[in-house]
Amino acid sequence: MIETLLQQRYYVAAVVLFSIGFVTLFLHPNLIKKIIGMNLMDTAVFLFLAAMGYVDGGKAPMVEPGAAAEAYVNPVPGGLVLTGIVVAVSTTALFLALTHRLYRKYHSLNLDVILMLAREGGEKNDH
Repeated sequence: MIETLLQQRYYVAAVVLFSIGFVTLFLHPNLIKKIIGMNLMDTAVFLFLAAMGYVDGGKAPMVEPGAAAEAYVNPVPGGLVLTGIVVAVSTTALFLALTHRLYRKYHSLNLDVILMLAREGGEKNDH
């Protein structure tokens, strides 16, 4: 059992990271913590994809005549991870910009306070 977990350590780490991010995203009312939770989930997916493409002792995917396909590292997960990183950075920047605008309008990062103020139609413009 322990040996199996050690062999699958990257998958276990990905599941743990994803779980922490999921709980953070849905249970914390603070918007910055929600963004951090989303980033943890992204990182877990990237780790999982990188672990899926890893081949122990594998070579770069430049095929030589007569070599077995199992000897090469799969390049698709690496490409997916790079694309995912670009998307994750873009969405994080967008969410941070929206959070900044909400903070400027409501002077709070707590989602419950923001929703309460939005329902009342009130803004906190103290400046």
